[in-house]
Amino acid sequence: MQDSQILSVFQNPTLPPPLPRPPPALLFDACHVGVVLRALLFVESVMAVAALFGAASVWNALMRAALLTGGALPATLLWLLVACSLKKLLARLPELWQQAAGVGLGALAGLYGCGVLVWAGVLTTGAWWASACAGALLSGVLVMTLVWRVKSRTPAHTAARLAELQARIRPHFLFNTLNSAIALVRQEPRKAERLLEDLSDLFRHALIEQGEAVSLAEEIELAQRYLAIEAVRFGSRLRIDWALDAQANAARLPPLLLQPLVENAVKHGVEPSASGADIRVSTQRKGSRVVIKVTNTVPVPEASQGSGLALANVRERLSLLHDVQARFQSGLKDGVFQVRIELPL
Repeated sequence: MQDSQILSVFQNPTLPPPLPRPPPALLFDACHVGVVLRALLFVESVMAVAALFGAASVWNALMRAALLTGGALPATLLWLLVACSLKKLLARLPELWQQAAGVGLGALAGLYGCGVLVWAGVLTTGAWWASACAGALLSGVLVMTLVWRVKSRTPAHTAARLAELQARIRPHFLFNTLNSAIALVRQEPRKAERLLEDLSDLFRHALIEQGEAVSLAEEIELAQRYLAIEAVRFGSRLRIDWALDAQANAARLPPLLLQPLVENAVKHGVEPSASGADIRVSTQRKGSRVVIKVTNTVPVPEASQGSGLALANVRERLSLLHDVQARFQSGLKDGVFQVRIELPL
């Protein structure tokens, strides 16, 4: 039989429709505290270096830097204010247009800074073209730096997400849960059904893409389902105390961030001890900040120290989402291990 005859019995495969292109994303968020601090530090550093050129003395360099700051600081703040106000509009533009808009706003900010110096009488004649070019150049460097930072977050976030998925789908956790459900099927079928529902929700949250952030209320609910599963296995050895502030529920944090912390508490507090451990999860709103604490007793500290990969992963993901606005602390003292997270509301 010829090859053409063999191939003729197969239908031509239909190609799947092309995937829709993802919507444009904001490359630089001028409303973010970290961006504001970086922009001000960058511009002030450039002004300080520029003041050194032609300075006859240190005092003269300081005076020149103060004069340059008088024009550069208002211009930088104006650039940040306008870019923050146009945040939603910029997010709809393609990446190239966003960068061009940032550079164009920088040129306008340079003209504004020059106008401030002329109005204050510092400059007798305005260097308009030089100011516009300087503003465009500085904003271009700043925009490209922020774009590079945003793009560098993608592989880091992906790696963190994969690490969480691997932690969630550990074979021994799945097997232990299924064995617990099997043992409950005949004696307590309703309890077995709830156990499998909790397991299903855990896997659903782990496998679906939830976006960059979820609410603290969702994370609390997921952690409660996880601890409900472990409570079936450990019984009275697992003692849980919840101290939750409803006013903190709206805080945003990366998905699957709280669950690995309570899992660590079970792994290093309950599992190594025959008498079990006490786990306490608390949330509290303090003004515009939210404090989250996960505390557990550690019966044998020397035998309960892990590699710290889960904690490092949580710290990294918090930094990716909230930058300098998030704080992460952990420590062991007097047989009690605590993780403290502080983030904006």
